Amino acid sequence: MFVNGPTAHILDQFVATFGNARPKRLGIAVSGGSDSLGLLVLARQWAAQGGPEPHAVTVDHGLRAGSGDEAAGVAALCARLGVAHTTLEWRGWDGAGNLPDQARRARYGLIADWAEAGQISDVALGHTLNDVAETFVMRLMREAGVDGLAAMAPGWRQGAVEFRRPLLQVSRVELRALLDREGLAWVDDPTNEDETFERVRVRKALAALEDLGVTARGLGRVARHLGEVRRTLYWYVFVEARKYVTFDRGDVLIERKGFRTLPRDICRRMVQEVLRWISGAEYGPRGKAVDLVLEAIRGGNGMTLHGVMMSVGSDHLRFTREPKAVAELRAAPGKAWDGRWQLDGPWPEGAEVAALGEAGLAQCEDRVRPGLPRASLLASPAVWRGGHLVAAPLAGFADGWSATLLRDEELFFASILAH
Repeated sequence: MFVNGPTAHILDQFVATFGNARPKRLGIAVSGGSDSLGLLVLARQWAAQGGPEPHAVTVDHGLRAGSGDEAAGVAALCARLGVAHTTLEWRGWDGAGNLPDQARRARYGLIADWAEAGQISDVALGHTLNDVAETFVMRLMREAGVDGLAAMAPGWRQGAVEFRRPLLQVSRVELRALLDREGLAWVDDPTNEDETFERVRVRKALAALEDLGVTARGLGRVARHLGEVRRTLYWYVFVEARKYVTFDRGDVLIERKGFRTLPRDICRRMVQEVLRWISGAEYGPRGKAVDLVLEAIRGGNGMTLHGVMMSVGSDHLRFTREPKAVAELRAAPGKAWDGRWQLDGPWPEGAEVAALGEAGLAQCEDRVRPGLPRASLLASPAVWRGGHLVAAPLAGFADGWSATLLRDEELFFASILAH
């Protein structure tokens, strides 16, 4: 099928976001709303022109009445269109915590597992230009800086799966016009009219601001400009980190003299990346918390944040894993410990990996090599069998054991440029 006329530019934009990295099979996250149905139609049009085979997936969170019926409706539509479809269910909310955040994480986790099992390398999501504008205003209300106001990322990797947002420059109005021409009806989520939700209030405010020339497309351009600024800032973080950041058996060291010469915003971002790399957290700490670290550095004081200890030496800042953060962690033989260490050696029956701690240090103190500070040793991985210390490779008590850092140094630098 050759697509031309009023929808051709939308399909061109959709396809262009993949560049030369076009997958053989493309996952399509479909909820039944207009944005995701428009995404499905475009993926099907692309497939008809030789593009990847689309595979639709719907996540039923079960959080409101009718969600199961909506998922069944998407499945029926996909069957009529000749598109393979799978429904995934999430029933994991216990009534506590941030529901939208938990549901979002669960959704992406379920979809990533589904895609990987089906050998689907890429999954497309239906976020549009309107989502970009709404998110921009919501973050503006929170007085966000460049990072918060920058445009939504066009994609990210989760495990072996690449999530993509190919509609960030396409408006909801354009997608609904496309669906009207295709004769397809979409489902309107009743929560989209519930003004107890911030996004709904922002959406209605944006509609009122259009008469003043404040449009979704205009805000999208501003967000993209800020995205370019953000990428430039992280490029400078990368360049300066290459000069001043070194590594010591899982610890990160920053040269104090060079660090003092850097602009504050570059310092803040560099520290955020160090904390995120050591802790393994999905996100670094917020800017205000990092500002406290910068003040501590100025005063020559140590500080703990994000499960990481920072100490100030005469020549270097040292960042190490906080002993308290790993005190209860255990890993079976051959499994990663703290998400970043792999221990190998002659495993005795009943052994496991745990932090060296005070008890372990007392058992091997006479063998400890000079170099790593005491706090670093306390948080280092060791092999235990009951209360007996079998090995502590980073402390110099190896006896045929080795400790390999899974998140290596090059991954640290690469993660800076991944923003």
